[in-house]
Amino acid sequence: MKVLYFAWVRNAVGTGQEDLQPPAEVGTVQQLLDWLADRSAGHGEALADRARIRVAVNQAFAAPEDPVAAGDEVAIFPPVTGG
Repeated sequence: MKVLYFAWVRNAVGTGQEDLQPPAEVGTVQQLLDWLADRSAGHGEALADRARIRVAVNQAFAAPEDPVAAGDEVAIFPPVTGG
């Protein structure tokens, strides 16, 4: 699974991308975020307030209950506004 981080999420985590193999019990976006939050202090900081982030799985916006699987591309980023 490729996990991409953008904007201040990237700064907090300390990298823009990770290739990861979450445990088998990680099957939803919510479970992935919970697992990621435990990886480091930076991950925990970035993912502490889930209302401040959005997630896309394979370039489509995803809800917490949406599935994730090995081979997916998961992007984590702050909400974007236009102007």
